[in-house]
Amino acid sequence: MREILSGNEAIARGAWEAGVRLAAGYPGTPSTEILEVIARQKDVYSEWSPNEKVAMEVGLGAAMAGARALVCMKHVGSPGRGPALHRLVHRHQGGLVLVTADDPAMHSSQNEQDNRNYAKFAKVPLIEPATAPKPRTSSSSPSR
Repeated sequence: MREILSGNEAIARGAWEAGVRLAAGYPGTPSTEILEVIARQKDVYSEWSPNEKVAMEVGLGAAMAGARALVCMKHVGSPGRGPALHRLVHRHQGGLVLVTADDPAMHSSQNEQDNRNYAKFAKVPLIEPATAPKPRTSSSSPSR
């Protein structure tokens, strides 16, 4: 069965299909929808946290206890979760995916920032979504 999903819906669906059992986050556009969507799954414990640091620590605690976890937040809260991110690279039994939703051109934010540097600094893998390239169409060239 095919479904058309937004990017946030696809992130939530992929996390659920990969076995995420805990999702925590701090609301803020453009990341709010991720937690709202994954919270519909009855086998996923989901919670809004009082801030980004707490969300990160909840996710990290779940990963350390052996669960797969998802943490999502808006880009402006990312600096607050820094210390917990650096603890992430130490031993843990589960897995943790951190989604920081940047807002290019400040559509719904007060500033722009590039969170890709945090991944480099913490030495954690980074996946950067992008728009799929348009398929090439065959064009007939004029004959000479």
